[in-house]
Amino acid sequence: MWQVIANFSASWCGPCRMIAPYYCELSENYPSLMFLTVDVDELTEFSSSWDIKATPTFFFLKDGEQIDKLVGANKPELQKKIIAINDSEIPPPPHPPHNSNTCP
Repeated sequence: MWQVIANFSASWCGPCRMIAPYYCELSENYPSLMFLTVDVDELTEFSSSWDIKATPTFFFLKDGEQIDKLVGANKPELQKKIIAINDSEIPPPPHPPHNSNTCP
């Protein structure tokens, strides 16, 4: 079972820069989840396919299916959703090295 949190953000976005260290911290605290960061300016077409209207936008995926979404840099809500997805998991299969591109 793959559980992924995808953070669609932009380098010019103040709220994105504000929540980035916290997102990085969460990725370290929940190693069984895969945390991804997508720069909407670098991956414009991909971001458009996810219908991104504001940054940051977080998608919560389980086995490739969207199970939740959060728009905005709301730390308590982000943590609440991550705890919920983490608590609902069964042990994931082995996967490639974790969070190689999330934290600076």
